[in-house]
Amino acid sequence: MKNVEILLREHVENLGRCGDVVKVRPGYARNFLLPRKLAVVATADNKKLMVRRRARLDAEEAQRNQELEVRIAALATVALRTTQKADENGRLYGSVNAGAIVDLLRIAGFEFEESDVRLDAPIKEVGSHTVRVHVHGERFAEIGLEVTAEA
Repeated sequence: MKNVEILLREHVENLGRCGDVVKVRPGYARNFLLPRKLAVVATADNKKLMVRRRARLDAEEAQRNQELEVRIAALATVALRTTQKADENGRLYGSVNAGAIVDLLRIAGFEFEESDVRLDAPIKEVGSHTVRVHVHGERFAEIGLEVTAEA
């Protein structure tokens, strides 16, 4: 079957952004994109209307990106500190996990969920660590974390 051209009304992951004209299979357009109002048939009139909407969305996105840059810059200056029980070799008896980091961020004045903190593995050693925090979309901030041993 022949692909059909549609005009996206919203950003669709792995397909395109709002205002893009893309070719998709007829069934995907008919059964998914069109009923959910994610796309319309790519006609000249629809393209003209989408140009104005795309300009407005681009302006909103530029504003949101500017706000994200400010937030990421503020997070880059944050240095979290925590004290944990550890042995003489610097190994923690427990660990510092995403929940503990979210609590430390909340104390510092930032609101995040545990799923926003990206750790490869829980932190189990005393020292300086870098923690990635998901801010929005594909944007991340790196935060310094200092883990010290209890005296």
